Amino acid sequence: MTDAHDTAADSSLRTTGGAPPDDGGSSVTEAPIPLLEPREGIPPVIADETALARVIAAFEAGSGPVAVDAERASGYRYGQRAYLVQLRREGAGTALIDPVACPDLSALGDALSGVEWVLHAATQDLPCLREIGMVPTRLFDTELAGRLAGFPRVGLGAMVESVLGFVLEKGHSAVDWSTRPLPEPWLRYAALDVELLVDLRDALEKELDRQGKLDWARQEFDAIVSAPPPEPRKDPWRRTSGMHKVRRRRQLAVVRELWQTRDRIAQRRDVSPGKVLGDAAIVEAALAVPANVHALAALNGFGHRVGKRQLEQWQAAVDRAKALSEAQLPQPGQPVAGPPPPRAWADKDPAAAARLSAARAGVTALAEQLNMPQENLITPDTVRRVCWEPPAVVDAESVAAALAGHGARPWQVEQVTPVLVKALAVKES
Repeated sequence: MTDAHDTAADSSLRTTGGAPPDDGGSSVTEAPIPLLEPREGIPPVIADETALARVIAAFEAGSGPVAVDAERASGYRYGQRAYLVQLRREGAGTALIDPVACPDLSALGDALSGVEWVLHAATQDLPCLREIGMVPTRLFDTELAGRLAGFPRVGLGAMVESVLGFVLEKGHSAVDWSTRPLPEPWLRYAALDVELLVDLRDALEKELDRQGKLDWARQEFDAIVSAPPPEPRKDPWRRTSGMHKVRRRRQLAVVRELWQTRDRIAQRRDVSPGKVLGDAAIVEAALAVPANVHALAALNGFGHRVGKRQLEQWQAAVDRAKALSEAQLPQPGQPVAGPPPPRAWADKDPAAAARLSAARAGVTALAEQLNMPQENLITPDTVRRVCWEPPAVVDAESVAAALAGHGARPWQVEQVTPVLVKALAVKES
């Protein structure tokens, strides 16, 4: 271990890059130190079962939490699969695993069952880790910990710099991780991403404890671990960028047909859908509803770079939308489960609008007092639902039950209940 890493392991909470206001912790303001090399060098990429078995044994025999990260090829490949998995644990060092060559890492996941996994922005990586058999039973999310502790910048680089005083290179975060072989600079970057993750975890745990928020964080981490996989998104084509311009049902049908055609092609070719056809081109075609290939070719996104065969397949999608009966056309908006959009409350239910206004003001003030983002204190959707349909009898017990029923954690219920009891008593002015 270098002197720099000794410093990281022993340092108190630093404030070089925007730590929460110091009210008793130490403040270290030395210039941050560039972190250029992993302490044991760049490990070889694990790409066969024999090497993987050695890694599993080493990590099972290690001690303490395990740092985990995954790299995807967003914007290059279809879906969100992992193309590199990085781990680090005391006694085992760092491992870089190729999940393309070793697609089943369930044995590694089993070996680390019961061990605390340290991830940064865990909800981003857990889906792709789950696909390859890696599911944590205990978790520490350093990004979420930073939010709860009141850090204004919670990206990994910003957190490592502000808490530990080191600068991580972030130049390879958006590269095509499906590239094989992976270039050495990318592997160095990947190894450094888990180099200080456990050190960061330890420092944040101390800071959360100092602020009296450690139990809150543990409840949040447990909620992430126990959450079921998200349901597939209904009508994902509705998330096409620029959809707000599309008003008519026939035009919506064109978006749907083009989106679904693009998705099938992207999946077959294993490329990002945006590389097949841009969202702007889909919206352009929907607004124009071209009569034929020649009219389609005149639209932005369908110009000279698109071959005749491709134009014909896109026009065929448009034609399918044009051939639908009125009953088969999509409705302008998705069915909304729960309260209507808040902008409509004043007309639909002025009393509910008054309750929501008071609740928002109260939650904002409490979040500022606790030095954390409002959405981490309580989700805006939960506040809306309770304000739209409050308990028949408003008191601390009924409001607490309503919050818990919408998935609020015990610490959130305890903090937010008094605010909402007061807000729900507000009458329409």
